[in-house]
Amino acid sequence: MWTNEILEYCRRQFPALRREINGRPIVYFDGPAGTQVPKRVIDAVSHYYAHNNANHGGLFPTARESDDMLTEAHRAMADLLGAEDPDTVYFGPNMTTLTFALSRALSRTWQAGDEVVVTRLDHDANVTPWVLAARDAGATVRYAEFHREDCTLDLDDLRSKITDRTRLVAIGCASNSVGSINPVTDICRWAREAGALSFLDAVHFAPHSLVDVTAFECDFLACSAYKFFGPHLGMMWGRRDLLEELSAYKLRPAPDSLPGRWMTGTQNHEGIAGVLAAVEYLADIGRRHAAGGNLDRRAALGEAYTVIGEYERQSIARLISGLADLDDVRIWGITDPDRFSQRLPTISITHAKKRPAELAQYLGECGICVWHGNYYALQLTETLGLEPDGMVRIGLVHYNTAEEVDRLLEALADLSKA
Repeated sequence: MWTNEILEYCRRQFPALRREINGRPIVYFDGPAGTQVPKRVIDAVSHYYAHNNANHGGLFPTARESDDMLTEAHRAMADLLGAEDPDTVYFGPNMTTLTFALSRALSRTWQAGDEVVVTRLDHDANVTPWVLAARDAGATVRYAEFHREDCTLDLDDLRSKITDRTRLVAIGCASNSVGSINPVTDICRWAREAGALSFLDAVHFAPHSLVDVTAFECDFLACSAYKFFGPHLGMMWGRRDLLEELSAYKLRPAPDSLPGRWMTGTQNHEGIAGVLAAVEYLADIGRRHAAGGNLDRRAALGEAYTVIGEYERQSIARLISGLADLDDVRIWGITDPDRFSQRLPTISITHAKKRPAELAQYLGECGICVWHGNYYALQLTETLGLEPDGMVRIGLVHYNTAEEVDRLLEALADLSKA
């Protein structure tokens, strides 16, 4: 069970939470665009620069220390993603760049008549790379729709578009815009039964729920560390046989073994040190919750995400209940309390009197950070008829408090009275 003691333990670790705006603590509800980072992540980055900064593969102390850290970071990410083989996880600048590189490699196996399935619920980083790759290969892109009334994926429509011509199904684990969780295990099975590969975007899912590539039975999965309390880096997991069979676009000479086969150029070693620290931060939440239990990292992460999920569902219930009392506010997405297990603590709203940019600016002046626009979920906002203004996104994570939620609701209520 999540307790105030665990909340304070977490909040103490984030220096950014001590900042004030106009004499009041700043409120970070901009987590879906990038969370704040604990001090241990900051320290890990600076420690690497100060003590271990070296390129890969050298036969001297700093290079060996650096390589040891990189090896452990791959293990940590494998634990976070539920992968058995650390060599099947590799790093890159961000999820978008990694996805473009993979799409280029996969498209060489496609031809005219093949089909790729994407959805109108996804972030554009899980749409446009596949659209461009399909175009280059002469393949066809099919778009799965979503239910406008609650912004959840239309599973019947999706399944009908997966056929024996499908070569790839690209799906998000959860919507970065409205928080809807997709049943990815079922969807990956549908793809597999049709002889297609599956690609999962877990960028928005990873800060809130335990990723498990083994249980999902996906073929590829990508996420970004700066969304789960780490530095600006992306990472990709893939099935070993596919990573070994596909042709990676990279320079020579370069390691032909995993994971180096898929990492181009010198990696962001200091950032990877921060990723390792971010994973350990999450694992320590689980160890603390287990009251000193002797847990390995994967088990500790499971404990952490269990209590984080419980707390975040309480937070989102408080937020949605308060928003529902405001006549000027419309919530896009799931609002039924009985279905909160189907959503993450990410809310997008529109306001009857204020355009999204105006509302975001007003809240910013109140010391409350939120995002406006479409957050690259362009297919969703176009389908809902909300372009060019988009919506306002309120994204909670486990370091946010009930008091912060109430502050937001108070600010919105004051706006309605004005």
